[in-house]
Amino acid sequence: MLYQQKGKQVSYGEAIGILLLDSPVPFIPGDVANATTYDFPIRFKKVPGFSVKKALCKDENIYPELLKAAMDLKSNGVKAITGDCGFMALHQKRLKQELNIPVFLSSLLQIPFIRHIIADSEKIGIITADAQSLTLQFLESIGIHQMSDLVVEGLENCPEFKSSVLDEKGMLDSKKIQAEVIQAAMNLTLKESRVKVILLECSVLPPYAQAVQMATGMPVFDYITMINYVFNAVVKKQYKGFM
Repeated sequence: MLYQQKGKQVSYGEAIGILLLDSPVPFIPGDVANATTYDFPIRFKKVPGFSVKKALCKDENIYPELLKAAMDLKSNGVKAITGDCGFMALHQKRLKQELNIPVFLSSLLQIPFIRHIIADSEKIGIITADAQSLTLQFLESIGIHQMSDLVVEGLENCPEFKSSVLDEKGMLDSKKIQAEVIQAAMNLTLKESRVKVILLECSVLPPYAQAVQMATGMPVFDYITMINYVFNAVVKKQYKGFM
């Protein structure tokens, strides 16, 4: 078999590109920004100056740096691009038009799919990094036009999550954050008994998804369910077996 060199690439085999915040948070196994989370190679690219604060404040002035980093990922052969902060999705529509490859910047993009698999009377519980930032205007920017079936619980007032992730103290106690995330999940079920699915908005939360499922007994969607789904769409496997 003959292979052709592509553009200026010097490495190959990384189908998913991940745009990273410029953040000192320790990214543990299961986090979007930890390569051991995946069963396939990942290519990372930091967006200089894109802090957690700028993400939550929805700073549109960071877009040129975001585009530059995304173009670098594309030029190095990735087939689809995501990010490690759901609030990057402010730039979702613009970036996908400029890149011409699949772009999926927020785990919230799974909401339409989840709506199709639960009863009309049931609701989706969302655990987010900051409930105040998860506005209808933001959701509409990524094509989600109503919130009547969404129940939101934020982690912005949880001491360990706030200090570790939002305030970026440079350390993280995973046991404490897990307890806070489980409590947030339980709060959702207390707020609304019709919550039947949990969606973890923040890219830091997938390490705690199993604990949330054990505590609630519900299906749990997160960034990793989305990334795995897209990977399996852009890299199809050849089936081998017998009959």
